[in-house]
Amino acid sequence: MLPAPVYVISDAHLGFATRDAERSLLRFLKHLPGRAGALVVNGDLFEFWFEWRHVIPRTSFRVLAALADLRDAGIPVLMIAGNHDCWGGDVLRNDAGIMYQLDPWEGVLAGWRARIDHGDGLRLHEDRTYRLLRRVLRNRLSIALFRWLHPDLGTALASGTSTTSRNYQPRDGGAGLRRVAETQLGARPELDLVVFAHSHIAALEQTGRGVYANAGAWLDGATFLRITPDRIELRRWDGSNDGAELRVLDRRPTSLHL
Repeated sequence: MLPAPVYVISDAHLGFATRDAERSLLRFLKHLPGRAGALVVNGDLFEFWFEWRHVIPRTSFRVLAALADLRDAGIPVLMIAGNHDCWGGDVLRNDAGIMYQLDPWEGVLAGWRARIDHGDGLRLHEDRTYRLLRRVLRNRLSIALFRWLHPDLGTALASGTSTTSRNYQPRDGGAGLRRVAETQLGARPELDLVVFAHSHIAALEQTGRGVYANAGAWLDGATFLRITPDRIELRRWDGSNDGAELRVLDRRPTSLHL
């Protein structure tokens, strides 16, 4: 169970994002103590993350330190691996104290029975080729072999083959993940809420008896979710209190306010 209010961010792609985007995220994280019950990082916090035995990427170490500070302040931090940072391990879990996991998370999220998944590889037809690559990238042998590379070479190789764009938008406008969420909610009546990321398309929608939410990409929008037992809010961080309210969905299914 993650206590309310739960804040959800995703797709910051630190190491690729602009310096301003990184600094705004750092200010946001420092703003959470005393306000947040928990924080969820739904994948792709980093453009590239890998843990060698004694080395980690130097990019965005201040954000990693800020996450550790949140844990020291007693705020649970859950991180779901994305397609760019699925090689986490002891540093994230033991040194930073983050609940880092490769698989989707299911549980009670601020009073909502929820499933959280980054969302990569979930579209049935569009992601068929990627699903094959995903198996290779997450294979233990592949990871062990990559670890033999010098960190400078490994980082350069990973950065050079990244497909991320500063203005990445899916061709389907996020409709594919929306359909996946609708299917999961329809097949799992015990779920109240499905949270995805990956598409860089922020969303907060009633779908049948459940809710689909996507925090969008901090990379190019600084958007996030704030979840309490009574409502879910899609917001944009502007440095003031909890930022600008973009959309609100109250617990009652007919009260979506734009």
